[in-house]
Amino acid sequence: MHIAKLRHPGSEPVTDLLRGEVAWGGVVEMFDIEGHPEAKRCYAWSFVENIQPQCTTVLEIPPVDSARGTVKVAVTAKGHLTS
Repeated sequence: MHIAKLRHPGSEPVTDLLRGEVAWGGVVEMFDIEGHPEAKRCYAWSFVENIQPQCTTVLEIPPVDSARGTVKVAVTAKGHLTS
C-alpha cells in the first residue's frame, strides 16, 4: 500500500482491551521504511472479518508511536477489531 524500501525488524504480540474486554489480539508486523515523506515505520496485521481475510497497515505518524499504539488507534477508530 505504501511505496518505499522496507526492512522487517520484527513482530510484536499485542492484546488490546476495550471496555475491559479483548478488542483485538494478534501479532503486529513492524517495517522500517525508507523513502516515505512522513513516516519511518509502518505496522501491519491481518484478521478475519465476516469470514473474509483482511489486512491493515498503519504508518507511524502521531498519535501512532508503537505496535500497541497502532492497534489502540485502530480499535478506537473502528470501535472494535476482530482477532
